[in-house]
Amino acid sequence: MGKWTGRAAAFADSYVHLCAYTAPALLSAAGLAPGIRLLDVGTGTGTVAALAVAGGATVTAVDAEPGMVELARAVVPEVLHAGLPDLPLPDAAFDAVVANFVVNHVTDPGRAVAELVRLTTPGGRVAVTVWPHPSPPLQQLWNDVMAAVGLTPAPSIIPPSLNFARTAEGVAGLLTGAGLRDVACHTISWTHRTDVDTWWIGPANGMGALGEALAGQDAATVAAARSAYERLAAGFLDDDGALALPTAALLASGRAPSVVR
Repeated sequence: MGKWTGRAAAFADSYVHLCAYTAPALLSAAGLAPGIRLLDVGTGTGTVAALAVAGGATVTAVDAEPGMVELARAVVPEVLHAGLPDLPLPDAAFDAVVANFVVNHVTDPGRAVAELVRLTTPGGRVAVTVWPHPSPPLQQLWNDVMAAVGLTPAPSIIPPSLNFARTAEGVAGLLTGAGLRDVACHTISWTHRTDVDTWWIGPANGMGALGEALAGQDAATVAAARSAYERLAAGFLDDDGALALPTAALLASGRAPSVVR
């Protein structure tokens, strides 16, 4: 998770609004209800955790990036500095565990999901979200910018032997392989609305596929990427001049196995 080091403020100004869209559905899949003990893993700025608190849950949040932890503590009572795959929490401590766009940012996704299962009470719920592949138009925009200026995407941090397909079947298989039961996965689609300058904050600060590809590039290459971005983004401008970017996410959930007696 070191890729987020020092980027919490930029994340809060850009991608946090995109990632927030799935929070209500994620918590619903996890069985959010007043009084449940819920763990939000990779909380970021605390969006999902704060919504769970508002829903009456007793919430613990964790994140591997100190800057994220600092921002999340402004909206969530208990936030720990910790990261997957080994969290300093006891077995079966939570009725529900959620991870919003997290398991695609660890080197061993299967082990990470197994850790979420370890922390869940028998019969409790685990829910995760992942960006799909092939990429929706929002994510494909960054790929098109890279192609326009001849940039090579950064390699995945996940070794091929540990990776999983970013499809409903692939994500469901990841959860089933970690021991979850009654696993289901479906696609959530929406249009993310922002503006040209705000949406550039992410890559300008090294975030996302384009941001990683731009890391270490000279000023001329960065300027060329910005120019290509503005040209390609023009196709997504609405009548008010705002960006309207279609996107989608995979939401998967399952039930932790019951204790065998």
